[in-house]
Order: sequence, then C-alpha cells, then structure tokens
Amino acid sequence: MAKLDKQTIAKLTKLCRIDCNEAEQEALLGDLKKILDYIELLQEIDTEGVPPCNHVLADMVNVTREDTVGATMPRETFLSNAPSHVGGMVRVPPIIKNHS
Repeated sequence: MAKLDKQTIAKLTKLCRIDCNEAEQEALLGDLKKILDYIELLQEIDTEGVPPCNHVLADMVNVTREDTVGATMPRETFLSNAPSHVGGMVRVPPIIKNHS
C-alpha cells in the first residue's frame, strides 16, 4: 500500500491547489486510507477466467444522426439573448485565475 501521511497530504493539496485546514487534511487522510484499503481488498479477488467488461450492456449501440448543416441564428439575435457581449462575442466570467 502507498505510504500516506500528513506530509503526503500537504504535498497533494498544494499540487492540486486545494486549500485545506488541519482538520480537513486529517479527514482527507482518513478517507484516502479507506479508499486504498478497499482497493487492496479488491486485489485479493480471483478474476482468473473472467472476461474484461468495458460496459454492462454489451448489446448497446450508439445511435447517432447524420451531422447536417442547417440554418444558423443571426448574430444579432444570438447576442440579444446573451447577458453581456463585447465586440460581437459573448462575455463570460473568468474561470481560471492565476494564483502565484
């Protein structure tokens, strides 16, 4: 089993850019140990002769339609439905911020 301790959790939270206080790190450490213990338990199951299964419904087939180009909405109509727009483009809030 992988060695998990407070230093490992601190390194993982820093790499993932997750702010955790001491209590949250303790809880995370406990949860990760439980997950790894369960995976270790699953390793004991004999799967010899069991065929691999990519999905449960082997007869399932993806039904897709032909992709055809149709009439497009005029830009003015599209932008009139947007809450904010600049220079003919929809303005959205930033989702990635630089935390240095």
